[in-house]
Amino acid sequence: MPANDWLDGSLYPDVEPPTELKSLDERIDFLVRLCAAWDFGILPLPETVAEVKKPEWREAVDKCRLLTSSAYHLLRRWHGLERLPYLGRKLAHIQNDPWLEYV
Repeated sequence: MPANDWLDGSLYPDVEPPTELKSLDERIDFLVRLCAAWDFGILPLPETVAEVKKPEWREAVDKCRLLTSSAYHLLRRWHGLERLPYLGRKLAHIQNDPWLEYV
């Protein structure tokens, strides 16, 4: 199995998918694409999740600042980064749900 089996090429419909991510900017771009797809309901591969949870992704996760992405806030939590305000859409019918904090 290739070392980069986690690198989902479907996240790059607009350009040729990379075979590896060498720079911080490339990692950030990947995270932006990953979170956008995930927020839209397209779940990442288990290998992708395992990869982005690695400590070497912490800096890229911190620098993204995708405050409107629920997936991004999950990545921050996995990396033990400080919580940032969520600026995404808050649905009125669940906003006051007492069980929401457990989801």
